[in-house]
Amino acid sequence: MRKFVLLMVAMFITLGMAQSVSISYITGNRGQDVEYAKTMAAKYMAIHPEVEIKIIQGPESATDRAQQYLQFFEAKSSDVDIFEIDVIWPGDMAEHFIDLYDYDIYKDAAREFFPAIVENNTVNGKLVAIPYFTDAGLLFYRTDLLKKYGFTEAPKTWAELENIAKVVQEGERAAGNQDFWGYVWQGNAYEGLTCDALEWVSSSKGGTIVSPAGKISINNENAISALNMAKSWIGTISPPGVTGFQEEDARNIWHAGNAMFMRNWPYAYGLTLDGVVGNNFAVAALPSVEGGKSAATLGGWQLAVSKYSAHPEAAAGFVHYLASHDGQVSRATIMSNLPTRPAVYQDDVLLNSDVSFMAAFLPVFKAAVARPSTATAPNYLQTSKLFFTAVHNVLTGESSAEDALALLELDLQDLTGLEIGSQ
Repeated sequence: MRKFVLLMVAMFITLGMAQSVSISYITGNRGQDVEYAKTMAAKYMAIHPEVEIKIIQGPESATDRAQQYLQFFEAKSSDVDIFEIDVIWPGDMAEHFIDLYDYDIYKDAAREFFPAIVENNTVNGKLVAIPYFTDAGLLFYRTDLLKKYGFTEAPKTWAELENIAKVVQEGERAAGNQDFWGYVWQGNAYEGLTCDALEWVSSSKGGTIVSPAGKISINNENAISALNMAKSWIGTISPPGVTGFQEEDARNIWHAGNAMFMRNWPYAYGLTLDGVVGNNFAVAALPSVEGGKSAATLGGWQLAVSKYSAHPEAAAGFVHYLASHDGQVSRATIMSNLPTRPAVYQDDVLLNSDVSFMAAFLPVFKAAVARPSTATAPNYLQTSKLFFTAVHNVLTGESSAEDALALLELDLQDLTGLEIGSQ
């Protein structure tokens, strides 16, 4: 009898071991990223005791993270089951991830998340990553100065922005602040300029560099006009040095109270509250040309399950938990990261929290535009470099917009092998 009992115990232990799985999830480098991931893993494991989740701290820079991921992929390693990936990586990395549409819990993804991000994460009909938290370009503006100079609302068009910026800049300088500028943004030759310039072009009816259908469409009259418009700001309503600005350069001028408008990411919101501007500002969707549509370049991070995972179903389950409605409310209120589910922006928990300001961002994300990372995969990084280099040459006067975009069109065709076509 004793032997029988021991045998049964051994069988139950064996069955339990067979049913338990261990998965690993690589997150960001910041300490709060790791701690948050561990907290969510602990909550999930309490509900699913058969799953063990290990958290891995990733490298600091996005470039280093991408290189590390590629090493895992080249080795077809099962050491990492879940990857956090930048919004511009799904196209280049798609072959290494499972199709989340294979699981019923993701069937309504296109309806539950911002459509532009789902489209960005869909490669050849496969949903290779689920939107986790997002970013998009915003127009920050001084509400006190808007009222002071007789304006009633944020500009809807670029012409309105130019007019308000000029009036306020002249007024503030006449009042003694010679350091005041109308509009600051990101003009250095880097990925940030791709984001800014895509917003100018798309909101000017100039397309998205390469269309979702895979046609090189950047060399058109509306795109040329958009770049000429931006160039006209330099030295008039924007500092001459804006062609060397990145996010923090623009924010520092804004933070000091020396700009009427700023284009930046949502991270600057809380920082502004702590500066001399205080709460004398608001955010709005970026302007467009008359008759155009506002465009905000998408940023943010996604969750993807490795094709080499030994337990893809368990990994997909934890990803769903992290990106669920409640999971995104948690991420927003604890980490101040912006949700990718529109419904979360109307959740009572968020609206009654310290990050209630996020509700104002919803119209911006509905108008978001994705960089052409999927259409140009696996050549997006080179595509972006060609684009921001061409734009920077226009801004600095090294090339005309017409010549820069004509050359860019040829360079993109050589790089990608894609056809030239309409938007």
